[in-house]
Amino acid sequence: MNNQQSDIKTFKFLDILIVIFVLTLVLSNIASSAKIIDWGFSLGSVRLAFDAGTVLFPISYIIGDVLTEVYGYKRSRRIIWIGFGGLIFSALVFWFVQVLPGEATWQEAVGIETYNQILGSMSSGSIIVASLAGYFAGSFSNAIIMSMMKVLTKGRWLWTRTIGSTIVGEAFDTFTFILVASTLGVFPWSLFWSLTITNYIFKVLMEALVTPITYWVVNGLKKAENLDIFDRETTFSPFRFK
Repeated sequence: MNNQQSDIKTFKFLDILIVIFVLTLVLSNIASSAKIIDWGFSLGSVRLAFDAGTVLFPISYIIGDVLTEVYGYKRSRRIIWIGFGGLIFSALVFWFVQVLPGEATWQEAVGIETYNQILGSMSSGSIIVASLAGYFAGSFSNAIIMSMMKVLTKGRWLWTRTIGSTIVGEAFDTFTFILVASTLGVFPWSLFWSLTITNYIFKVLMEALVTPITYWVVNGLKKAENLDIFDRETTFSPFRFK
């Protein structure tokens, strides 16, 4: 099926993928602001610790690969922007909850200070700014490389595209996210390299490990949707919505 035909086609599973993608993106940012996890060992002098959102975040990259591979870059780009909108909306919700007056019993038992410690960066926007910066750099580079490699390989060797695009995309994403988050005070600078290296290793390894599942999902969707987009004449600028 060519690009023009796909624009007027009704898809069976695209809406489900969009929901999972946006939920994963929002929930991973909430988890990132709530807790830092320690693996319990070091890589040389670097302690291997990562923000809790890292556990969920690779799912969004895997879905991003599936979207680009099956539905094409144009549709993937649109969904990335929808995810951005979801992040901004979640930040506004947490800010609105923060400024609402707290009930007396809740104030005594929990208090606004506890809320700020756990969700303060979500409501203040710091984690959102970091996430938007990192995800803009990472998700678009991932999708563009994935799409270009598909054309170059004539649709063969899917694993080279999923892993290759992730190696580059996650490097941009992780470094930018941790840099901006540390600058804005979400993470202490003492954990900069620990978080950056651990996040990157974990995300790339996750992508590699789930490659068989990615193959299964991609092949199933291509068959179910009767679709396999090649972006031969696509404009790869991220600053478009369709």
